[in-house]
Amino acid sequence: MPSALQAAYDERLAAGDIRPDPAQAAGLAALLRLEADLAEAPSGRGLTSLFKKPEGQRGVYLWGPVGRGKSMLMDLFFEAVAVPDKRRTHFHVFMGEVHRLIDQWRKGDPAARRAKFGQHPPSSFGSAFGRSWGGDDPIPPVADVVADHARLLCFDEFQVTDIADAMILGRLFEALFARGVTLVATSNRQPDELYKNGLNRQLFEPFIDLLKRRVEIVEVGGGHDYRLDRLRAAGTWFSPIDPDNERSFEALWRDMLGKAEETGATLEVLGRKVVLPHASGGMLRASFASLCSVALGPNDYIAIAEAFHTVFLEDVPKLTASRREEARRLVILIDTLYEARARLIVLADGQPAQLYPQGDGAFEFERTASRLEEMRSADWLEEVAA
Repeated sequence: MPSALQAAYDERLAAGDIRPDPAQAAGLAALLRLEADLAEAPSGRGLTSLFKKPEGQRGVYLWGPVGRGKSMLMDLFFEAVAVPDKRRTHFHVFMGEVHRLIDQWRKGDPAARRAKFGQHPPSSFGSAFGRSWGGDDPIPPVADVVADHARLLCFDEFQVTDIADAMILGRLFEALFARGVTLVATSNRQPDELYKNGLNRQLFEPFIDLLKRRVEIVEVGGGHDYRLDRLRAAGTWFSPIDPDNERSFEALWRDMLGKAEETGATLEVLGRKVVLPHASGGMLRASFASLCSVALGPNDYIAIAEAFHTVFLEDVPKLTASRREEARRLVILIDTLYEARARLIVLADGQPAQLYPQGDGAFEFERTASRLEEMRSADWLEEVAA
């Protein structure tokens, strides 16, 4: 049977939308294999499907530097593969839904649980098929709900920053794989780097082992950086803040998003929630006021730098001496993004040296201005893309 994915990829090549890229070959090959496996897999959800390849691989995990075409490959696969119940979403949106389902299970009485999660078989019967619902464990019934709505889950720019997510991922995906759910994900990190230095990381490590056992891990590295092309063409510093630059800034954000949705993100920092409404995968768009005019500190900025490889910072004003605290936060934010080797796109009222020329700390701000100049340079873009 001809491959719909290969045909779609070849069509993009012929149209000139993409160019031949050896770095994408391994990722495309893995997705083609998965496409063929899914075409041969049983479509039913009854007893027969539960016995089919219980320990076989259930997906593909594409990882590598930003801009190498991982998301494009996954999008082509998602559109081409003949799976009726499939879903493409951002990981943190999915996990938010999972946590809400867990909360509903824990708060519900037996009648409420049956209404939401259905009638469950006895524990001994369920255990024989990886569906053990005895007791108050919410993971199996939650996995049932997820599997009933999606047999294929696609996550773009998969990353784990929340301890609440980290603690349940292993058991959740063990249950999903047992129910025949297939996972396709893209990430900037190889599995061993996920949730690195996270709290109680040893409890997360079984999920890493599960990924390695059940999902084909493929590096999509080297090759051509397509996002870098866009940044080179458009530039990364827009000044002053006027309608033309606002339109250009907005257009670059939309171009970098591509087909991805702007879903927002919530980071947990020292037990607090940092809500970032304009985010998509590894990209964040935020105003100066939302990051520097509120009581955020170094730990918040570190969490942001760890979660996002590209930051669009807009409406940065020229600061006066009376806004010393905001200038101090901007210094910490830029230092953190600089150390993380992030890509920074700025819409500002002036050039870097004009943002805080006078006031307490203005001398120290000169280093920040220098770093901002470096981060807008072609050399910086090349370096962080490597």
